[in-house]
Amino acid sequence: MRFNSKRTGMLLAAVFVLVATVAWQAAVAEDVVHAVSGIVKSVDKTTKTVVVKTSDGTEHTIKWTDQTTVKGTDATGKAIAAGSVDTYDGLKEGAKVSVKYTEKGGEKTAVAIKDASKATAKAVTQ
Repeated sequence: MRFNSKRTGMLLAAVFVLVATVAWQAAVAEDVVHAVSGIVKSVDKTTKTVVVKTSDGTEHTIKWTDQTTVKGTDATGKAIAAGSVDTYDGLKEGAKVSVKYTEKGGEKTAVAIKDASKATAKAVTQ
Protein backbone atom coordinates (compact mmCIF):
# COMPACT_ATOMS: atom_id res chain seq x y z
CA MET A 1 0.00 0.00 0.00
CA ARG A 2 2.83 2.37 0.91
CA PHE A 3 4.57 1.76 -2.43
CA ASN A 4 1.39 2.60 -4.37
CA SER A 5 0.85 5.96 -2.60
CA LYS A 6 4.47 7.03 -3.33
CA ARG A 7 3.98 6.16 -6.99
CA THR A 8 0.72 8.16 -7.11
CA GLY A 9 2.38 11.14 -5.43
CA MET A 10 5.29 11.11 -7.87
CA LEU A 11 2.89 10.80 -10.81
CA LEU A 12 0.85 13.78 -9.59
CA ALA A 13 4.01 15.85 -9.11
CA ALA A 14 5.18 15.01 -12.64
CA VAL A 15 1.79 15.99 -14.10
CA PHE A 16 1.88 19.28 -12.17
CA VAL A 17 5.36 20.11 -13.50
CA LEU A 18 4.26 19.26 -17.04
CA VAL A 19 1.15 21.46 -16.83
CA ALA A 20 3.11 24.35 -15.30
CA THR A 21 5.74 24.13 -18.05
CA VAL A 22 3.16 24.15 -20.84
CA ALA A 23 1.29 27.10 -19.27
CA TRP A 24 4.53 29.08 -18.88
CA GLN A 25 5.53 28.45 -22.51
CA ALA A 26 2.11 29.55 -23.74
CA ALA A 27 2.31 32.76 -21.72
CA VAL A 28 5.81 33.57 -23.00
CA ALA A 29 5.00 32.70 -26.62
CA GLU A 30 2.13 35.19 -26.88
CA ASP A 31 3.27 38.51 -28.37
CA VAL A 32 1.86 41.64 -26.81
CA VAL A 33 1.17 44.34 -29.39
CA HIS A 34 2.04 47.91 -28.41
CA ALA A 35 1.18 51.11 -30.28
CA VAL A 36 3.00 54.39 -30.73
CA SER A 37 2.04 57.55 -32.65
CA GLY A 38 4.34 60.33 -33.70
CA ILE A 39 6.37 61.94 -36.44
CA VAL A 40 8.80 59.99 -38.62
CA LYS A 41 12.28 61.27 -37.83
CA SER A 42 14.11 58.94 -40.23
CA VAL A 43 13.68 55.91 -42.46
CA ASP A 44 16.63 53.58 -43.14
CA LYS A 45 15.89 51.12 -45.93
CA THR A 46 19.19 49.26 -45.55
CA THR A 47 18.53 48.31 -41.93
CA LYS A 48 14.74 48.29 -42.41
CA THR A 49 14.15 50.66 -39.51
CA VAL A 50 12.06 53.75 -38.89
CA VAL A 51 12.56 56.20 -36.02
CA VAL A 52 9.31 57.64 -34.66
CA LYS A 53 9.42 60.65 -32.32
CA THR A 54 6.42 60.94 -30.00
CA SER A 55 4.90 64.14 -28.64
CA ASP A 56 6.80 63.71 -25.36
CA GLY A 57 10.13 63.63 -27.25
CA THR A 58 10.76 59.89 -26.94
CA GLU A 59 12.30 58.30 -30.03
CA HIS A 60 11.33 54.73 -30.91
CA THR A 61 13.46 52.77 -33.36
CA ILE A 62 11.25 50.13 -34.94
CA LYS A 63 12.25 47.61 -37.60
CA TRP A 64 9.91 46.29 -40.26
CA THR A 65 9.66 42.97 -42.07
CA ASP A 66 7.98 41.74 -45.24
CA GLN A 67 4.98 40.76 -43.07
CA THR A 68 4.47 44.33 -41.80
CA THR A 69 1.29 45.85 -43.20
CA VAL A 70 1.33 49.45 -44.40
CA LYS A 71 -1.72 51.68 -44.85
CA GLY A 72 -1.94 55.17 -46.24
CA THR A 73 1.50 55.52 -47.86
CA ASP A 74 2.06 56.23 -51.56
CA ALA A 75 3.47 52.77 -52.16
CA THR A 76 0.65 50.65 -50.76
CA GLY A 77 -0.25 49.22 -54.17
CA LYS A 78 3.39 48.45 -54.92
CA ALA A 79 3.70 46.73 -51.56
CA ILE A 80 1.04 44.22 -52.44
CA ALA A 81 2.57 43.59 -55.86
CA ALA A 82 6.24 43.65 -54.88
CA GLY A 83 6.17 42.51 -51.25
CA SER A 84 9.57 44.10 -50.67
CA VAL A 85 11.36 47.07 -49.16
CA ASP A 86 9.62 49.24 -51.79
CA THR A 87 6.66 49.04 -49.42
CA TYR A 88 8.14 51.88 -47.42
CA ASP A 89 8.91 54.31 -50.28
CA GLY A 90 5.82 56.31 -49.33
CA LEU A 91 6.92 56.64 -45.70
CA LYS A 92 8.76 59.97 -45.51
CA GLU A 93 10.43 62.01 -42.80
CA GLY A 94 7.96 64.38 -41.17
CA ALA A 95 4.93 62.14 -41.78
CA LYS A 96 2.61 61.50 -38.84
CA VAL A 97 2.28 57.76 -38.28
CA SER A 98 0.77 55.21 -35.95
CA VAL A 99 2.82 52.04 -35.52
CA LYS A 100 1.71 48.79 -33.90
CA TYR A 101 4.67 46.67 -32.84
CA THR A 102 5.84 43.73 -30.76
CA GLU A 103 8.95 43.75 -28.63
CA LYS A 104 11.35 40.90 -27.93
CA GLY A 105 14.72 41.31 -26.31
CA GLY A 106 14.47 45.09 -26.52
CA GLU A 107 13.97 45.01 -30.30
CA LYS A 108 10.73 46.48 -31.63
CA THR A 109 9.25 44.92 -34.78
CA ALA A 110 6.38 46.64 -36.63
CA VAL A 111 3.20 44.67 -37.18
CA ALA A 112 1.39 47.56 -38.91
CA ILE A 113 2.26 51.11 -39.96
CA LYS A 114 -0.44 53.66 -40.77
CA ASP A 115 0.28 57.06 -42.28
CA ALA A 116 -2.02 59.22 -40.15
CA SER A 117 -1.05 62.53 -41.76
CA LYS A 118 -3.15 61.85 -44.90
CA ALA A 119 -6.23 60.85 -42.93
CA THR A 120 -5.85 63.92 -40.72
CA ALA A 121 -5.40 66.25 -43.69
CA LYS A 122 -8.45 64.76 -45.44
CA ALA A 123 -10.62 65.13 -42.32
CA VAL A 124 -9.54 68.75 -41.83
CA THR A 125 -10.28 69.77 -45.44
CA GLN A 126 -13.78 68.27 -45.44
